[in-house]
Amino acid sequence: MSDIRSLQQKIEKLKKELGVTIVAHYYQKDEVFEIADLTGDSLELAKRAKESEDEWILFCGVGFMGQSVKILAPHKRVVMPKIACCAMARMIDSTYFDQSVEAMEEAGIKKEEILPITYINSGAEVKAKVGQMGGAVCTSSSAVKIIEKALQSGKKILFVPDRCLGQNVARQMGLKSAVIGIDEPQKIKEADIVCYNGFCSVHQLFTLKDVEFFRKRYPGIKIAVHPECDPAVCEVADFVGSTSQIIKYVQSLPPEQKVAVGTEYNLVHRLRPTNTYVLSSTKPECPTMNETSLEDVLDVLEGIEKGAPLNEIFVDEETRKWANVALERMFEYVEG
Repeated sequence: MSDIRSLQQKIEKLKKELGVTIVAHYYQKDEVFEIADLTGDSLELAKRAKESEDEWILFCGVGFMGQSVKILAPHKRVVMPKIACCAMARMIDSTYFDQSVEAMEEAGIKKEEILPITYINSGAEVKAKVGQMGGAVCTSSSAVKIIEKALQSGKKILFVPDRCLGQNVARQMGLKSAVIGIDEPQKIKEADIVCYNGFCSVHQLFTLKDVEFFRKRYPGIKIAVHPECDPAVCEVADFVGSTSQIIKYVQSLPPEQKVAVGTEYNLVHRLRPTNTYVLSSTKPECPTMNETSLEDVLDVLEGIEKGAPLNEIFVDEETRKWANVALERMFEYVEG
């Protein structure tokens, strides 16, 4: 513990001397989370980092999150302790996106009838492709509103990369969904939302058996899950919401109310000291989020001090321009 505190003190001193804003996602380890100036979910952090007065943003998260800051604020110098890549974001790239559009065309849907929506958990190149086709980015909290707006175009929605979020939104809205590579062409043609077959490896850990176990062991317990969970799990939960929405929900419960939460471990164990459980028999820890250490943060700060920054994020201007279009379209849809 003394070693952790010593590292934190060195980081606190150096970031102030250098004028660096440290941001950390909710899923980061406690010792990293504690030294951050800004904490939150991916989009919230990107927006708040953009508004920071500091030139340097040190982002403790995964690669697409650092990219989002650079897309929204190209004048910022963005560095990361680890350029860890979200497993879901790695499941789709520019080529796989094009193949998904082709799969819809083969099912009898013309390209001009397709409007893509990408979950924010995707790389800059995919966001740019979406922007070029008139689509938008969404978050788990804004997905319903974004898709409601998108459907006004009369087009079919191509939703990438998380099939679970796409299917859960479709179910919530009373729409038909299909998954590329799983469902037959006819079902794809008839669907309102056509999903790419990606997923979050952490949220796939939560199962109906876990829900049944907690309900049996703790009668009256509440079940709260993230919409990246399997649709069967979301269907039987008491609450389904984004990371920020889960935090508000759990904190609004009476202290004596037990709740089992289906999302990443580091967030869950910080929610409430008692009567809060992880909805899994195993520890649902995101391996890439947990790659970041205090030593990594200190190394990056020392690199800035020496004029040799480590792990700086760059996005070419053409990609940044179109990815920014997709992000700004999301803000327009949500705020409009």
